[in-house]
Amino acid sequence: MRVDHVSYAAEHDGVRATAERIGKLIGVLPVDGGVHPRFGTRNVVLPLAHDRYVEVVECLDHPASDKAPFGQAVKARSASGGGWLGWVVAVDDIAPVEKRLGRQAVDGNRRRPDGVELRWRQIGVKGLMSDPQLPYYIQWDDGDVHPSRGSATTVNIDSLQIAGDPQRVAEWLGLPASKTSSVIHFDFVAPRGTPGLLAVTFSTPEGSVTI
Repeated sequence: MRVDHVSYAAEHDGVRATAERIGKLIGVLPVDGGVHPRFGTRNVVLPLAHDRYVEVVECLDHPASDKAPFGQAVKARSASGGGWLGWVVAVDDIAPVEKRLGRQAVDGNRRRPDGVELRWRQIGVKGLMSDPQLPYYIQWDDGDVHPSRGSATTVNIDSLQIAGDPQRVAEWLGLPASKTSSVIHFDFVAPRGTPGLLAVTFSTPEGSVTI
């Protein structure tokens, strides 16, 4: 189990403009990700070092965005101005997570502009919606086409600032958040406030950048 990526809901001017702003701040070129047909969303990816990435995502004008929990979460966050949606952990086998949470993972897919199709299974978005400090889980079908691949950047996630309770997150994960990465620092603040991912600090060649 490891931190896989962080998601940012597009601001009022859309996914491309939002991704370009973030990319300029951290020194990473955005890459068109494609459409998630099952969720009614599309994304732009900022590849990072250590097999991680930033996903900037927006809803499409499509019925799936109103039905799928992920589409609902993105739409609600963008409607409030956009910003950090949450963080995601990757697992090699999602079956034990399904058993622990008592529900089934859902299939996800998207086709990149170059025709390559990415497939995965995910679970826990409803948990994120009800308690945004919690990550959701993903299992990739083929790690060779992971969204972080193909970039030589050294930019990496240095820390996640999360409004919430580390014990609550540990109960959800089955282990402390710190065990999901050997390089990312977790800063839990405001345990009695509104929960959620507040800020991400990136290590870049130009120094630390917090968004």
